[in-house]
Amino acid sequence: MTIKRISSRDNPFYKSLLKLSSSARERREAGQTLLDGAHLLRAFLDTGSKPKHLIINEQASQDAEIVALFDACADVPQTQFDDALFAQLTELKTPNGLLALVDIPPAPVAAAQAQFALLLEDIQDPGNLGSILRSAAAAGCDAVFLSQGCADAWSPRVLRAGMGGHFVLSICESADLLKVAAEFTGKVLAASLQADKSLYDSNLRGKLAFAIGNEGAGLSAALLDAAQQHFLIPMPGKVESLNAAAATAVCLFEAVRQRR
Repeated sequence: MTIKRISSRDNPFYKSLLKLSSSARERREAGQTLLDGAHLLRAFLDTGSKPKHLIINEQASQDAEIVALFDACADVPQTQFDDALFAQLTELKTPNGLLALVDIPPAPVAAAQAQFALLLEDIQDPGNLGSILRSAAAAGCDAVFLSQGCADAWSPRVLRAGMGGHFVLSICESADLLKVAAEFTGKVLAASLQADKSLYDSNLRGKLAFAIGNEGAGLSAALLDAAQQHFLIPMPGKVESLNAAAATAVCLFEAVRQRR
């Protein structure tokens, strides 16, 4: 396939990609995002999906992993930007040479159908959100519901932190978490410092969802009330709390342990 080469920052395609890389609103309106690097593209391809376009720089053809992906995307259009333009499309200080334009996958799992889910309320740090999605994917969750106050799940930073976990989850953004909790047919559990029951003494088998709150404020009173069960994560050390991503991982993998 012929590779188109672009060196002008006035190019319409380049300008559209620049908006997509930096604006959550543009990503929502277009229903598309950019995957940065070979690992994310490989994870995306493993789901049976194909990107809409590959964007590369001059060094990409010297990277064996990227060249192998070219073979897997033989029918996908490719555009090469000069290094200065390419660098503007990525947040990496040392660009890896490959970006993939993809359609944001739909969220096919509704609250009533979910088996093992997360309800995320106002998780604002992109690194935390990406780490949570990665843990959810590793633990075997099928659905994640994000409140409107969460960071953009499909931003470059969240995607990098998610390490491909996005593509094996049903991710529903701007969800009404109280409605999700009401429609979920299993147990909704929430961590609370006021709880008198330990996570490790809770029954985490069967259909369940963990409600996870904002890094600083925790869960809203309304979502705490919507949870059927509250628990405490034991912390014998001299700290008062875990960050949201660490607490989520502890909860998820205690559930995995109990379900063995």
